[in-house]
Amino acid sequence: MVLFFLSCKKEAEKPKVIYENPSKVVETTKGDTTKVAIVDLPIHMDGTNYLLFPVGELNRTEKNYDSSSRGNQISYKVSNYSEYQITGFIRNVKFQQLGKDSIKSLTSKNILIQSITYLKTIADKTKQQILVYVAEDLDTNKDSKLDDSDIKALYLSDISGDRFTKISLDYQELIDWDILEATSRLYYRTIEDTDKNGAFDKNDKLHYYFIDLSNKEWKAIEYNPI
Repeated sequence: MVLFFLSCKKEAEKPKVIYENPSKVVETTKGDTTKVAIVDLPIHMDGTNYLLFPVGELNRTEKNYDSSSRGNQISYKVSNYSEYQITGFIRNVKFQQLGKDSIKSLTSKNILIQSITYLKTIADKTKQQILVYVAEDLDTNKDSKLDDSDIKALYLSDISGDRFTKISLDYQELIDWDILEATSRLYYRTIEDTDKNGAFDKNDKLHYYFIDLSNKEWKAIEYNPI
Protein backbone atom coordinates (compact mmCIF):
# COMPACT_ATOMS: atom_id res chain seq x y z
CA MET A 1 0.00 0.00 0.00
CA VAL A 2 2.90 2.35 0.80
CA LEU A 3 4.49 1.66 -2.59
CA PHE A 4 1.14 2.23 -4.30
CA PHE A 5 0.71 5.58 -2.48
CA LEU A 6 4.21 6.72 -3.43
CA SER A 7 3.62 5.70 -7.04
CA CYS A 8 0.36 7.68 -7.18
CA LYS A 9 2.01 10.70 -5.58
CA LYS A 10 4.84 10.61 -8.10
CA GLU A 11 2.33 10.46 -10.97
CA ALA A 12 0.33 13.36 -9.53
CA GLU A 13 3.47 15.51 -9.33
CA LYS A 14 4.36 14.97 -12.99
CA PRO A 15 4.95 18.43 -14.54
CA LYS A 16 2.34 19.73 -16.94
CA VAL A 17 4.99 21.58 -18.96
CA ILE A 18 8.47 20.35 -19.85
CA TYR A 19 10.78 22.98 -21.28
CA GLU A 20 13.10 20.81 -23.36
CA ASN A 21 13.86 22.53 -26.65
CA PRO A 22 11.76 25.55 -25.65
CA SER A 23 12.09 27.12 -29.11
CA LYS A 24 10.25 24.18 -30.65
CA VAL A 25 6.49 24.08 -30.19
CA VAL A 26 5.20 20.51 -30.48
CA GLU A 27 1.88 20.45 -32.29
CA THR A 28 1.67 16.81 -33.33
CA THR A 29 1.91 13.50 -31.52
CA LYS A 30 2.82 10.02 -32.64
CA GLY A 31 0.15 8.08 -34.50
CA ASP A 32 -1.55 5.27 -32.60
CA THR A 33 -2.41 2.29 -34.80
CA THR A 34 -4.49 0.72 -32.01
CA LYS A 35 -7.19 3.38 -32.45
CA VAL A 36 -9.75 3.83 -35.20
CA ALA A 37 -11.78 6.98 -35.92
CA ILE A 38 -15.52 6.88 -35.26
CA VAL A 39 -18.21 9.54 -35.62
CA ASP A 40 -21.32 10.24 -33.55
CA LEU A 41 -24.74 10.75 -35.08
CA PRO A 42 -25.37 14.42 -36.01
CA ILE A 43 -26.24 17.09 -33.46
CA HIS A 44 -28.34 20.12 -34.33
CA MET A 45 -28.38 23.29 -32.24
CA ASP A 46 -31.79 24.99 -32.29
CA GLY A 47 -31.90 28.06 -34.50
CA THR A 48 -28.84 27.12 -36.56
CA ASN A 49 -28.44 25.86 -40.11
CA TYR A 50 -25.73 23.25 -39.46
CA LEU A 51 -25.32 19.69 -38.24
CA LEU A 52 -22.30 18.79 -36.08
CA PHE A 53 -20.71 15.32 -36.14
CA PRO A 54 -18.27 14.78 -33.22
CA VAL A 55 -15.30 12.60 -34.23
CA GLY A 56 -13.56 10.37 -31.69
CA GLU A 57 -11.45 7.24 -31.41
CA LEU A 58 -12.25 3.62 -30.66
CA ASN A 59 -9.48 1.62 -29.02
CA ARG A 60 -8.98 -1.62 -30.99
CA THR A 61 -7.39 -3.35 -27.99
CA GLU A 62 -10.25 -2.82 -25.56
CA LYS A 63 -13.74 -4.27 -25.61
CA ASN A 64 -15.15 -1.42 -23.55
CA TYR A 65 -14.92 2.06 -25.04
CA ASP A 66 -16.32 4.15 -22.18
CA SER A 67 -17.92 3.92 -18.76
CA SER A 68 -21.36 3.34 -20.28
CA SER A 69 -20.27 -0.10 -21.53
CA ARG A 70 -21.61 -3.18 -19.79
CA GLY A 71 -19.80 -6.49 -19.86
CA ASN A 72 -18.42 -7.25 -23.33
CA GLN A 73 -20.70 -4.78 -25.06
CA ILE A 74 -18.81 -2.08 -26.97
CA SER A 75 -20.03 1.51 -26.72
CA TYR A 76 -19.39 3.60 -29.82
CA LYS A 77 -20.39 6.83 -28.12
CA VAL A 78 -17.97 9.72 -28.69
CA SER A 79 -19.72 12.58 -26.91
CA ASN A 80 -22.58 13.66 -24.67
CA TYR A 81 -24.99 16.44 -25.59
CA SER A 82 -26.96 18.68 -23.28
CA GLU A 83 -28.65 21.93 -24.20
CA TYR A 84 -26.20 23.86 -26.41
CA GLN A 85 -23.14 21.96 -25.16
CA ILE A 86 -21.22 18.90 -26.36
CA THR A 87 -18.68 17.21 -24.08
CA GLY A 88 -16.32 14.26 -24.50
CA PHE A 89 -12.90 13.39 -25.84
CA ILE A 90 -13.40 14.72 -29.35
CA ARG A 91 -10.64 14.59 -31.97
CA ASN A 92 -12.42 16.66 -34.61
CA VAL A 93 -15.86 17.89 -35.68
CA LYS A 94 -17.54 17.53 -39.07
CA PHE A 95 -19.99 20.20 -40.23
CA GLN A 96 -22.83 19.88 -42.73
CA GLN A 97 -25.17 22.65 -43.79
CA LEU A 98 -28.84 21.66 -43.74
CA GLY A 99 -30.00 20.68 -47.20
CA LYS A 100 -26.43 20.13 -48.45
CA ASP A 101 -24.54 16.89 -49.07
CA SER A 102 -20.99 18.09 -48.48
CA ILE A 103 -19.35 17.63 -45.07
CA LYS A 104 -16.20 19.46 -43.96
CA SER A 105 -13.82 19.12 -41.03
CA LEU A 106 -13.25 21.72 -38.33
CA THR A 107 -9.46 21.39 -38.49
CA SER A 108 -6.55 19.32 -39.78
CA LYS A 109 -4.68 20.02 -36.55
CA ASN A 110 -4.03 17.31 -33.97
CA ILE A 111 -6.30 18.38 -31.12
CA LEU A 112 -8.36 16.97 -28.25
CA ILE A 113 -11.60 18.88 -27.66
CA GLN A 114 -13.25 18.46 -24.26
CA SER A 115 -16.24 20.76 -24.70
CA ILE A 116 -18.08 22.69 -27.42
CA THR A 117 -20.58 25.35 -26.35
CA TYR A 118 -23.00 27.21 -28.61
CA LEU A 119 -23.52 30.79 -27.44
CA LYS A 120 -27.28 30.90 -27.93
CA THR A 121 -27.89 34.13 -25.99
CA ILE A 122 -25.17 35.90 -27.99
CA ALA A 123 -26.70 34.64 -31.23
CA ASP A 124 -30.12 35.96 -30.20
CA LYS A 125 -28.64 39.37 -29.37
CA THR A 126 -25.97 39.93 -32.04
CA LYS A 127 -27.06 37.44 -34.76
CA GLN A 128 -23.55 35.97 -34.64
CA GLN A 129 -23.62 32.20 -34.15
CA ILE A 130 -20.44 31.27 -32.29
CA LEU A 131 -19.02 28.06 -30.82
CA VAL A 132 -16.56 28.01 -27.90
CA TYR A 133 -14.10 25.11 -27.58
CA VAL A 134 -11.98 24.00 -24.62
CA ALA A 135 -9.18 21.78 -25.91
CA GLU A 136 -5.63 20.52 -25.64
CA ASP A 137 -3.58 21.29 -28.74
CA LEU A 138 0.08 21.06 -27.65
CA ASP A 139 1.99 18.15 -26.13
CA THR A 140 3.26 20.35 -23.32
CA ASN A 141 4.43 17.51 -21.07
CA LYS A 142 6.33 15.81 -23.91
CA ASP A 143 4.77 12.36 -23.50
CA SER A 144 3.98 12.06 -27.25
CA LYS A 145 0.21 12.24 -26.79
CA LEU A 146 -2.54 14.79 -26.25
CA ASP A 147 -4.69 14.30 -23.18
CA ASP A 148 -5.98 16.20 -20.14
CA SER A 149 -2.46 16.20 -18.68
CA ASP A 150 -1.57 18.88 -21.24
CA ILE A 151 -2.43 22.58 -21.11
CA LYS A 152 -6.01 23.56 -21.89
CA ALA A 153 -6.61 26.18 -24.58
CA LEU A 154 -9.62 28.25 -25.71
CA TYR A 155 -10.88 28.42 -29.30
CA LEU A 156 -13.77 30.06 -31.17
CA SER A 157 -15.43 29.31 -34.50
CA ASP A 158 -18.54 30.21 -36.44
CA ILE A 159 -21.41 27.71 -36.29
CA SER A 160 -20.23 26.47 -39.70
CA GLY A 161 -16.78 25.60 -38.30
CA ASP A 162 -15.23 28.49 -40.24
CA ARG A 163 -12.79 30.90 -38.59
CA PHE A 164 -11.55 28.29 -36.11
CA THR A 165 -9.35 30.55 -33.99
CA LYS A 166 -7.21 30.03 -30.90
CA ILE A 167 -7.76 32.96 -28.53
CA SER A 168 -5.62 31.86 -25.57
CA LEU A 169 -1.83 32.04 -25.76
CA ASP A 170 0.44 29.02 -26.09
CA TYR A 171 1.69 27.76 -22.73
CA GLN A 172 -0.94 29.68 -20.77
CA GLU A 173 -3.37 27.29 -19.06
CA LEU A 174 -7.06 28.17 -19.37
CA ILE A 175 -8.64 28.48 -15.91
CA ASP A 176 -12.23 29.33 -16.84
CA TRP A 177 -14.41 31.41 -19.13
CA ASP A 178 -17.85 33.03 -19.02
CA ILE A 179 -20.21 35.18 -21.06
CA LEU A 180 -21.43 38.58 -19.88
CA GLU A 181 -24.65 39.02 -21.82
CA ALA A 182 -25.07 42.70 -20.88
CA THR A 183 -21.94 43.61 -22.86
CA SER A 184 -21.81 40.66 -25.31
CA ARG A 185 -18.33 39.88 -24.05
CA LEU A 186 -16.54 36.62 -23.44
CA TYR A 187 -14.30 36.83 -20.38
CA TYR A 188 -11.60 34.27 -19.58
CA ARG A 189 -8.64 33.73 -17.26
CA THR A 190 -5.35 31.96 -17.88
CA ILE A 191 -2.28 31.23 -15.78
CA GLU A 192 1.34 31.49 -16.94
CA ASP A 193 4.13 29.36 -15.49
CA THR A 194 6.35 32.37 -14.82
CA ASP A 195 8.81 30.51 -12.58
CA LYS A 196 9.19 27.77 -15.23
CA ASN A 197 8.91 24.90 -12.77
CA GLY A 198 6.53 22.97 -15.04
CA ALA A 199 3.50 23.37 -12.74
CA PHE A 200 0.83 26.01 -12.20
CA ASP A 201 0.64 27.32 -8.64
CA LYS A 202 0.14 30.42 -6.51
CA ASN A 203 3.54 31.79 -7.51
CA ASP A 204 2.56 32.06 -11.17
CA LYS A 205 0.91 34.94 -12.99
CA LEU A 206 -2.82 35.17 -13.73
CA HIS A 207 -3.95 36.85 -16.96
CA TYR A 208 -7.40 38.34 -17.57
CA TYR A 209 -8.89 38.79 -21.06
CA PHE A 210 -12.14 39.65 -22.80
CA ILE A 211 -13.39 39.55 -26.38
CA ASP A 212 -16.24 41.73 -27.66
CA LEU A 213 -18.39 39.21 -29.53
CA SER A 214 -20.52 41.93 -31.10
CA ASN A 215 -17.51 42.67 -33.35
CA LYS A 216 -16.84 40.39 -36.28
CA GLU A 217 -13.12 40.46 -35.50
CA TRP A 218 -12.26 38.36 -32.45
CA LYS A 219 -9.59 40.37 -30.69
CA ALA A 220 -8.51 39.36 -27.19
CA ILE A 221 -7.92 42.33 -24.91
CA GLU A 222 -5.97 41.86 -21.71
CA TYR A 223 -7.10 43.88 -18.70
CA ASN A 224 -5.92 44.21 -15.11
CA PRO A 225 -8.72 44.12 -12.52
CA ILE A 226 -6.30 44.00 -9.54
